[in-house]
Amino acid sequence: MHIPTERLSAAVARRIALGAQGFADPRPTGPVGTRQLKRLVDRLAVVQIDSVNVLSRSHYLPAFSRLGAYPRPALDALAGQRHDLFEYWAHEASFLPVRLHPFLRWKMAAAEEHAWGSMVRLKRERPGYVAEVFDRVRDGGPLKASQLLEPRPDRPGSMWNWHAGKVALEYLFFTGALTARTRTAGFERVYDLTERVLPPAVVQAPTPDRADAIRELVRTASRALGVATERDLADYFRLRPSDTRVAIGELVEAGELVPVEVAGWNRPGWLDPQARRPRWVRARALLTPFDSLVWERPRVERIFGFRYRIEIYTPAAKRVHGYYVLPFLLGDGLVARVDLKADRQAGVLRVQGAYAELGPHPAELAAELAGELRLMADWMELDGVAVVGRGDLAADLAAAVHRPGG
Repeated sequence: MHIPTERLSAAVARRIALGAQGFADPRPTGPVGTRQLKRLVDRLAVVQIDSVNVLSRSHYLPAFSRLGAYPRPALDALAGQRHDLFEYWAHEASFLPVRLHPFLRWKMAAAEEHAWGSMVRLKRERPGYVAEVFDRVRDGGPLKASQLLEPRPDRPGSMWNWHAGKVALEYLFFTGALTARTRTAGFERVYDLTERVLPPAVVQAPTPDRADAIRELVRTASRALGVATERDLADYFRLRPSDTRVAIGELVEAGELVPVEVAGWNRPGWLDPQARRPRWVRARALLTPFDSLVWERPRVERIFGFRYRIEIYTPAAKRVHGYYVLPFLLGDGLVARVDLKADRQAGVLRVQGAYAELGPHPAELAAELAGELRLMADWMELDGVAVVGRGDLAADLAAAVHRPGG
């Protein structure tokens, strides 16, 4: 069956992508609560978790970017009390709506094949230890890795210098035998049996076969992205390109994806036929590096003409823009970037670098950015904003911050 290919301008594709990610809707004017947060996470499907806390735990920021100020405990409760969300490796470590759990079981079942080096070593050197750890959780209840008295290996330079107990717990988490019941105040994962944490309807839901599960993940990604390439769709849940290609073909045949040509894209695009086509987007938001709008850097460059690289792991002397740099979305464009740090001891949100892209006049841009920084500082219960860093926007931003209302 031949399906004609629709042509989209770059501007229309950009607005579709922003609409799918929740940026075409105005922020709520009243208090934000559980209902709005749940609807947002259902829409995004994946909220990435990251341990870097120089500004805020990353998973709190996507909701602030789209909804404005909200009570962070309400998001915590979705995962740690209501269990509307669960943790798993999706894009990376992520919070996901519980409806997706059955569609990720094939990954859990395949986990033993993909065990990483420390897991293989643990199974070789201490056969039976993983089963012992599982039995301890089963019989003794929720468990943190810090409660397992194991010596920490001496592997300088290793990003995850885990002891044997943590490796065993993570393996059981990876295979789906355990899940996260909650997180401590220090963000340590508390593990428990999956069937004791997730709602019974989710635990008892049938397990789809691998092909059906992958098709649902690609369908979910297409709705979250609006318009996307094959690579974009695969990247959202870190699927194999070959599996994604098959799923795309099936979704096109079912009328759930439409082939499109987007001006300036050098590869085919796929459109969610139910995606909104906003005539304009009037967003204003600071974006964590791990936001689903910007986490795939080639897509960001293709859609926004914005070259973006995270420099957390780059030596300080080699960083171009800074340690924790957030793109600034204004209207339908990424128009600036700022290196931010929450100085909790001093009670200020520090702007350690501010850089303009092509777009609004610097003074206008600085005024909008200052307003968003003020909102962020208030939400984080900081007393103010201090522009202390470098960049071509820093002087205008400092002036805007110090203006009444800035």
